[in-house]
Amino acid sequence: MQPSSSRSEESGELGDVPGAGASRGVDWDALPEPVRERLAGLAATAMGGLPAADLPRQLRPVARFAPAKRARVGAAALLAGLRDSPRFRTGVAEWLRSHRPEDLDVADDDPVGRAAVALLLGRPEAAERVRSVAEHAEEAELRAERDAALARVHRLEAELAEVRAELAEARADVDRVRDERTGQLDKLRARLRAQGTELRQAKDAAEQARKEAESARSGHGGEAERLAAERDKERERAEAERARADRAVADAETARRAAREAREADEVRLRLLLDTLGGAVDGLRRELSVDVSGGDTRGTRPADTVHGAKTPRRGGERVADADALDRLLALPAAHLIVDGYNVTKTGYPELPLADQRSRLVGQLGALKARVGAETTVVFDGAGVTAIPAVNPRGVRVLFSEPGVLADDVIRDLVAAEPRGRPLVVVTSDQEIVTSVRRSGAHAVPSAVFLARLS
Repeated sequence: MQPSSSRSEESGELGDVPGAGASRGVDWDALPEPVRERLAGLAATAMGGLPAADLPRQLRPVARFAPAKRARVGAAALLAGLRDSPRFRTGVAEWLRSHRPEDLDVADDDPVGRAAVALLLGRPEAAERVRSVAEHAEEAELRAERDAALARVHRLEAELAEVRAELAEARADVDRVRDERTGQLDKLRARLRAQGTELRQAKDAAEQARKEAESARSGHGGEAERLAAERDKERERAEAERARADRAVADAETARRAAREAREADEVRLRLLLDTLGGAVDGLRRELSVDVSGGDTRGTRPADTVHGAKTPRRGGERVADADALDRLLALPAAHLIVDGYNVTKTGYPELPLADQRSRLVGQLGALKARVGAETTVVFDGAGVTAIPAVNPRGVRVLFSEPGVLADDVIRDLVAAEPRGRPLVVVTSDQEIVTSVRRSGAHAVPSAVFLARLS
């Protein structure tokens, strides 16, 4: 380290003046993530060479970690120290100037590094450089979302083409089966008419034979017996013909029933294909946010094309009562994320940690059974020796890995969700509340959530 007199001489050059400097005109809580990571890395690298007197009290435990772990685990504390402690910020800048001057001499093609160095040195262009990085990050994010949307459109168009091909094939199958059933039915009808004609002829022959038998019986007995035998044969023949006609009628009815069942099955299959096609089209509309109803809630309007103004991005809401929580959980595809120990230590801190976890998971299982929302609970993994292998009652139970805070896991869960999905985060930790609301999630205090569970 340089002598204190040297530090005093450079403090003016570094811009580290109480009430001004690195925090002037810059919202440190809203820094772009790349700038936050670069500042945390610079502070983590330098703090190992600073005397304990230059370190804020909350950063002294972090100084015992390796530089990489400091930047990963203590990033929030490092940024808070740079923001709130001019002495720490000056010490970091002096150490880098003495030992790592290349970290301060950033090339023009590294806007993130130039913004971080400007913040650290308290330069007046720091706010402008931070805004430039934020705008580039937002543009990159919008381009990524656009590319993802285009990819989904292409995929849905391919699926739509496949569904149309299947629909055309199904229609061809329906027409082919209908033609086959119609031909079979016509053949059976022709057979039935022919057998009806034969039956009438047999009946006429039997009646003629009966008359002849009666006439012969009155004349001679032997001839009468012969005629009676012939009549019996004719009757048997007529009964056989009647049986064949009945079988033909039954066959025709069976064919009609088979044709009807085949037609109904084909209609069901066609209806399913049409439903699939409609679902694909509706999914495509939802993915592209296309409004074909002419409503005023979506779609581009003339007022949306005016330049020089923009719509502010809306963050998540702070839920203050159980009724508002129920309305959020009733939204389609809602995701409930619970800060486990924050809730249990608010509701029943007297229980051992394992019992706290079991009780909360059981209550979440009952809540999921009622509302059906996707449910995730996150516990700090430090000190946990036995992690359950099965998530009970359909609740996703997560434990942070060693060296990772449960708070960071919750932020990552919120960041991993697509924009527009209803997210409800249960916690009373104000840092988490501020972070997730900025990402569009709704924050529910632990006390309100416990009241809802009970």
